[in-house]
Amino acid sequence: MNLAPGSLLSHVAVLPIVLPLLAGAVLLLLGRRSERVAGITGAVNIVALLGIAATLLGVTSSDAVLVYQVGNWPAPWGITLVVDRLSALMLGVTAIVALASQLAALARNNPLTSRFPALLQFQLMGLNGAFLTGDLFNLFVFFEVLLVASYAMLLDGAWRTRLRAGLHYVTINLLGSALFLIAVSLLYGTVGTLNLADLAARIAALPAADLPLVHTAALLLLIVFGIKAAALPLGLWLPGTYGAAAAPTAALFAVMTKVGVYAIIRVHGGLFGAGAGELAGLMDRWLLPAGLATLALAALGTLAARDLRVMAAWLIVGSAGTLLATIGLGSEAATAAALFYLPHSTFSGAAMFLIVEWIAVERAHAAAARERYQIDAHVRLAGGAASGTAFFVAVLVAAGLPPGSGFIAKALVLDAATVDPATLAPVWIVVLLASLCTLVALVRAGSAVFWKPMALPALDDSTISRRGTSPGLVSAIALLLGAGIALVLLATGVHAFTSTAAHALGAS
Repeated sequence: MNLAPGSLLSHVAVLPIVLPLLAGAVLLLLGRRSERVAGITGAVNIVALLGIAATLLGVTSSDAVLVYQVGNWPAPWGITLVVDRLSALMLGVTAIVALASQLAALARNNPLTSRFPALLQFQLMGLNGAFLTGDLFNLFVFFEVLLVASYAMLLDGAWRTRLRAGLHYVTINLLGSALFLIAVSLLYGTVGTLNLADLAARIAALPAADLPLVHTAALLLLIVFGIKAAALPLGLWLPGTYGAAAAPTAALFAVMTKVGVYAIIRVHGGLFGAGAGELAGLMDRWLLPAGLATLALAALGTLAARDLRVMAAWLIVGSAGTLLATIGLGSEAATAAALFYLPHSTFSGAAMFLIVEWIAVERAHAAAARERYQIDAHVRLAGGAASGTAFFVAVLVAAGLPPGSGFIAKALVLDAATVDPATLAPVWIVVLLASLCTLVALVRAGSAVFWKPMALPALDDSTISRRGTSPGLVSAIALLLGAGIALVLLATGVHAFTSTAAHALGAS
């Protein structure tokens, strides 16, 4: 069932874009006067977005599709926004991570505090727009909006490591933007439209003479989305960049790689699916090996990392590799498994960055106490019980151990690989070995942090709240871990939702 473009409910589709835009403009001014009020106001707006996402999830769960034509211009000439199960799911995941990021930012005391709420809203505008747009050119526009906001968020504090990481991040994304624009130009010049639904219909009926140009455009788009999704060899920039970012920024960036994965599902699944004629399944041959290679590299990177922030960043790379490999299996069951794995990996990855921040805060205050009371430098300073418990839960989830959401998500991925005997062995071997490497690396890191005497790192006081561990940071971590627990408790319903969404994507 499709809702009429002029219906009252269809106008809800534009709110996830309009609300962050208006809020960001207001918070730019408000942040200069009261940093805390700006942060709280931003959090309230994100809660409103979360409510909108919940509403859209409820509407699309009945197989309704919301269509909004901006300015009432008809497709394919106007700007079309579409809300289906997949986009509604992404809106909900993004809102939860953004709320956690804003709560964590309220706990910090640094120069970005006055600007962070506004930048967060602008990035939400770009993220939500990318998930809602039904037009390839506007996907490019929203990519640029979220990237510009992320550039400013990444350069918080202008540390040397962040400047270096920021230079790499900006350069690789500018290259991706240029390739994106070339691909869009090729498609428009060849097919004559950029509306995704119209593109799918016209690509299926293309004459043979136009196929090479469309094939080239498709490969360019895959490179662009592979950069966003941190696929090997295009994602080597990610560990250093995310590891250098402030914790609230890195937590929000956990969604950024999922934008690339979403674009691959939406664009390549929709344009080059079963109904694309000679171009059907064009990307499948690339996604599976690229995903498995990315996952294998991430597992080795996690083992080699000696910094918890970098280790958390490698977990993000590993989740992207798992998603790409699962999508590359090319079945509805695999797509459903990927859509279940996506929120799990986003919540656990974002939570890990914030837990590392919690540990850093505790150890900074332990160092201050040692200095004040002249405690021997070799006395073991173990982490707190609460942060240790949170780290243990995060390890359990990230490694895919029961009863965490990671266990269910990886079980679905492995089950989807059994359909084709040719993919069974490589997928099972890489996924299980990567999970083992992740478990070993995280357990080793936890032992070093919480049990062994070790030198306390030099921390910039401007990045740590002087009031100790903030309830906002703890609340942010609890929100993300709680979302993962909800995935376990509601696993049957969530999997039914993602299965239906995968079926709809295959039928579109």
